[in-house]
Amino acid sequence: MIHPTAIIHPKAQIGADCEIGPYCVIGENVVMGARCRLLSHVVIDGHTRLGEANEIYPFASIGLKTQDLKWKGGLTRTEIGNENTIRECVTIHSATGDGEATIIGSHNTILAGSHIGHNVVMGNRVIVSMAALAGHVVIEDYALVGGLSAVHQFCRIGTMGMVAGCAKVVQDVPPYMIVDGNPAETRTLNKVGLDRNGVSEEAQAALRHAFKILFREGLTISNALARIEKELPGLPEIQHLTEFVRASERGISK
Repeated sequence: MIHPTAIIHPKAQIGADCEIGPYCVIGENVVMGARCRLLSHVVIDGHTRLGEANEIYPFASIGLKTQDLKWKGGLTRTEIGNENTIRECVTIHSATGDGEATIIGSHNTILAGSHIGHNVVMGNRVIVSMAALAGHVVIEDYALVGGLSAVHQFCRIGTMGMVAGCAKVVQDVPPYMIVDGNPAETRTLNKVGLDRNGVSEEAQAALRHAFKILFREGLTISNALARIEKELPGLPEIQHLTEFVRASERGISK
């Protein structure tokens, strides 16, 4: 089902049962999996690979050259998984350095007007709501980025972390927490996200205690982590939280 006004390079690889609507443009080095649906006016170019059953809405632009002024040429890639919803006017740019990639996982929802910058690495089941992600941002699974928020280069957003609407994120967002403000600060546990994703009451209680140690006791990060590891059970959620905080290069939003 390809509309006659769509322009598809003869070398592009289009999977079975794809639907490509009016005025879409598909470049030479695009590989698209089966059952993808492009509604209309979608542009996909560069060395871009999409998995299966992605739904892309009008005026989205995927895989084009990075906006990074450090770009010096080379082969860069954009890789997108399966069953993502990419809404109107979303931009997803290719990477900056030769051999690098912008990577989007599966089952993500990227809402209208969002920008996904070069070298972003996004996990699975993430929601980005009319937000701007700068280059080299990392977003782990089940995170939520609220409307009109902005995330600084090289920041990380942890598993089930939530960025509130209009927040300015300049440091890492800890897993399982909510950040808000300009600059963003960690406010509380993401209780709703934890419930929705089936995190046990035991783990939630431990995370609440960890939140108090990290953000309410006035401790240094190293001392707070030592207390958490000493006082709290070694649950997977606690281990992930401490490993994420310890690995932070930009610091944690406190």
